[in-house]
Amino acid sequence: MLDANLKKQLDTYLQNIVKPIEIRVSTDNSEKSKKLETLVDQISGLSKKITVQQGQAKRTPSMAIAPAGEEPRVSFAGIPLGHELTSLVLALLQAGGHPSKADPQLLEQVRNLEGKFHFETYISLSCQNCPDVVQAVNLMATLNPNITHEMIDGGLFQQEVEQRNVMAVPAVYLNGEHFGQGRMSLEEIIGKLDTGTAKRKAEKLNGKAPYDLLVIGGGPAGAAAAIYAARKGIRTGLVAERFGGQVMDTVGIENFISVPYTEGPKLAASLEQHVKEYGVDIITDQRATNLQRNELVDIELKSGATLSSRSVVLATGARWRELGVPGEAEYRTKGVAYCPHCDGPFFKGKHVAVIGGGNSGIEAAIDLAGIVEHVTVLEFADSLRADEVLVRKTQQMDNIDIILNAQTTEVLGDGNKVNGLAYTDRKSGESRKLDLAGVFVQIGLVPNTEFLKESDVVMNRMGEIQIDERGATSIPGVYAAGDATTAPYKQIVISMGAGATAALGAFDYLIRSSVE
Repeated sequence: MLDANLKKQLDTYLQNIVKPIEIRVSTDNSEKSKKLETLVDQISGLSKKITVQQGQAKRTPSMAIAPAGEEPRVSFAGIPLGHELTSLVLALLQAGGHPSKADPQLLEQVRNLEGKFHFETYISLSCQNCPDVVQAVNLMATLNPNITHEMIDGGLFQQEVEQRNVMAVPAVYLNGEHFGQGRMSLEEIIGKLDTGTAKRKAEKLNGKAPYDLLVIGGGPAGAAAAIYAARKGIRTGLVAERFGGQVMDTVGIENFISVPYTEGPKLAASLEQHVKEYGVDIITDQRATNLQRNELVDIELKSGATLSSRSVVLATGARWRELGVPGEAEYRTKGVAYCPHCDGPFFKGKHVAVIGGGNSGIEAAIDLAGIVEHVTVLEFADSLRADEVLVRKTQQMDNIDIILNAQTTEVLGDGNKVNGLAYTDRKSGESRKLDLAGVFVQIGLVPNTEFLKESDVVMNRMGEIQIDERGATSIPGVYAAGDATTAPYKQIVISMGAGATAALGAFDYLIRSSVE
């Protein structure tokens, strides 16, 4: 299960266990149970502080973790490898008394939550978004005796997944009822449970002194801008819904110069750590709703708070573009998906469609073809826009069909989940249908700039912020960078450079305005 290198790394981590812990293993005679037993034996063999007992959980195979002598509150139904191996390691360390690095105020909020909370999180081992949720709720269960949490591998417990109609992950249930979908931070989860959180947070934010430079957005452009600004010695803040931005939804990154391969969540974690080293005031779980140029630049937030700064860098990035056809919203997470890596495993052995013939669409089709029965790619234009190397690869796969000149007109379903798709042949004008279990939308990006509509920031018809060579916008002191701007190429490395440019431009502005 674990190779020599992984065992060595795990052995190093497990040295941080302070007090004895116990793993309860619930198994049957299946091959998966044997694999879980092997994994647990390998882990327990690395630390004398870990003991193993037989459990009697309702889901098998599964493992539960707790301090020795206590009833387990954290469990894993399935084999927590892949992206969830980190979740397993953290659960072991936290049960063993190793302290969390999360914000102490958030930890105290968790300890003070009242009521009984039983969480269940359905995941797929290939989902890069799932570990954040699993780790957050595991931590909550470790801190508060009224909270329990079970991670459930949807690929292993398919009958249960079908009964609950789970078709996108992570899917979180609380006390048997649907609680949340998609990536959620510890802060977001607490906010949904503790209704007074938002008000207290807004009051605290309103009391903050003005910044010299405030960055809006926590992706590569925002991180670069914050670092470059902080290195100039000016008071710098960064506000974002989450750190990492769209990078968090990117699996393999192979064109980040000097790094042959990395993954989005790993890069995002490195960006956040780098920003923190410069003492930047990082404010997450906040969305900007308006920008006004008054004596200072004022940024209004959805929470009701307002932050002020002498200069601003807008680095709000972009999100996946939606089809905008009937049925898409109705069947989102019920067969309509935007992340093939996260949700692909739920369509094993089924027919799916990918909408979009660019690099993202063709890469999605190639990935899905290794999981599902058949993939149909629908491209609006009369040719694919993907790189030739990707197109050639699809041609070598016998379970991928490509339809050109196809305009998707409707996502079809039975009221509970997707069962087809309607499209128009743009050459003949004929309407056609495909029988499908899932639709993966990969048709480009939309800039996150809606909050600027009431401001004086000039944007093009696509909603991208107009900038000059220094990153300056139409408002003095307001700069912009990254995928939210008119920069022609949307790439991580380009966004980082643009963020640095915008910060330097803003610093020059501050110097000039101070002299004036």
